[in-house]
Amino acid sequence: MHSLDETLLITAELGEKKVKKTLLAKWILGFIGGAMIAIGYMAFVILSSNIPGGMGQLLGASVFPIGLIVILFAGGELITGNMMVVATSFFSGKVTLKELANNWLVITLANIVGAMFVSYVFGIYLGILTPHQETLVKLAQGKVHYDPLRTLVSGIGCNWFVGLACWLSYAGKDGFGKFIGVWFPIMVFVLLGFQHSVANTFLLSAGNYFGAVSISEFALNFIFSYIGNIIGGAVFVGLFYKLCQSPKPHNQ
Repeated sequence: MHSLDETLLITAELGEKKVKKTLLAKWILGFIGGAMIAIGYMAFVILSSNIPGGMGQLLGASVFPIGLIVILFAGGELITGNMMVVATSFFSGKVTLKELANNWLVITLANIVGAMFVSYVFGIYLGILTPHQETLVKLAQGKVHYDPLRTLVSGIGCNWFVGLACWLSYAGKDGFGKFIGVWFPIMVFVLLGFQHSVANTFLLSAGNYFGAVSISEFALNFIFSYIGNIIGGAVFVGLFYKLCQSPKPHNQ
């Protein structure tokens, strides 16, 4: 494993590379990121539906990380990860606030398109979600029953873990270490039911189609989970670890 200081440098340099990608690359990779997270969530819904009780929840949470694993290993851009990575680069003085905001905006929009593509094309048009409508409706209604402040706080918890998963991936020196570093934090945040704005986009768009969630409930959930995700990733991981960076010697 790389040390904290080494991982901080790796993360900051990666954030700088992210903001310099072409607009086309950001849109394509962002679409992939949103789609992969949605596919992971769809697998969670199916397992939770087919296997009752805690075992279904555990198995569903165990397969959900496939989305972030594909993004980090094969290529993709996920806004919740970028909230930590690009913010770390910003706190390190490698990117400007304008570059950060531009990256977050483009990747957010691309993630939304990717997540809704999976929801409507694979989940609804192909009918993959139809046999599991009861479970999906229950999950969707559970997400929107939170008041805005609790949604925000849950969003913080979510992206604290997603940010840590990305951080551990960058800290690992081999493929297996990176895989385990991603898998466990993501599995835990799903088991705890924390609010992930992109995953919720998949779930709540399908929930809206099945009449379980209104557009206003969907929008309110997205806004406050997104704000919480920013705090969890940018502050609880990026800023906190930047503040723990070893001081440079006085002669440097």
